[in-house]
Amino acid sequence: MKLSAREATGYFAKPDAGKTGLLIFGPDAMRIALKRQQVIAALIGPNGEDEMRLTRLPSAELRKDPAALIDAMTAQSFFPGPRVAFVEDATDTMTKIITPALEEWREGDAQIVVTAGQLNARSSLRKLFEGHSNAFAVGIYDDPPSRQEIEAELTRAGIQAPDRDVMDDLTALSKDLDPGDFRQTLEKLALYKLNDPTPLDSEDIANCAPTSTEAGLDDVINIVAEARSGEIGPIMSKLQAQGVQPVSLCIATLRHFKTLYAAASDPGGAAQGIGKLRPPVFGPRRDRMLRQAQGWGIYNLEAALSLIVDTDLKLRSASQHAPAMALVERCLIRLAMMAKR
Repeated sequence: MKLSAREATGYFAKPDAGKTGLLIFGPDAMRIALKRQQVIAALIGPNGEDEMRLTRLPSAELRKDPAALIDAMTAQSFFPGPRVAFVEDATDTMTKIITPALEEWREGDAQIVVTAGQLNARSSLRKLFEGHSNAFAVGIYDDPPSRQEIEAELTRAGIQAPDRDVMDDLTALSKDLDPGDFRQTLEKLALYKLNDPTPLDSEDIANCAPTSTEAGLDDVINIVAEARSGEIGPIMSKLQAQGVQPVSLCIATLRHFKTLYAAASDPGGAAQGIGKLRPPVFGPRRDRMLRQAQGWGIYNLEAALSLIVDTDLKLRSASQHAPAMALVERCLIRLAMMAKR
């Protein structure tokens, strides 16, 4: 069975020990590791590994000894409680090894937890779990955590849910930090507020947040495509401080808007056009790009492409005297304003 991102958040916090297995896959190894740690800890408890109720099976070793998975699944621990057989870094080559274990699983056996990298819709391993009546498959993508996920992380760190304004600050911080860094920041906040009865506020977050955060090209492009013109100035300052070249930013913007135009101009509609993109776009990122393509429309996207190409030519012209980054920033602001029309 397939779990949506919203369903997965609740399941990771409170998994069903009576399920056969769980496949967690996606392009970001850190996000996969964090979710895997969370669900295994929820299944076997904080002392599960010390009580030998967790068996780790690296894929390289499992290929040499395919029977090891069934042995780990059916073996009994000296300590009572749920058990987990964890298969790490699986690929489609592991499907034939994992299939018999899923078929032979019986109630009381260890739950099989498998992690993998990016798997497309044709993946045999993904199809195995999605088609199983008592197992789950969930994709984890490179998107900031939802408010629900942030609240779950706060609870795990022992921090009471803050006011709305403070939660907005945490949400903004989660978009700037990697998942591991964000979790460490929350743990730091929990220690910072230890024995402090006052509510969490923005000053506490500022005191515990990393001193600098990096902005990515995707961040500023999405800001532009979603008409959030007021956010362009601050993120451009970050990009400039990081040494991002104006031409690189212009090329990345052109690539993104070409993709949106390809989707929006499809005869079957933007939704069908998104599905035809190569390389394919998955998960929440696909939904985000679909909203952008539908919001802009063909004619606005044509005008946007013309503006970006014109800016690119000016950047490469020997006769232009304006600062290159200023030219790009003006282009991005004009694009964002264009999206509001």
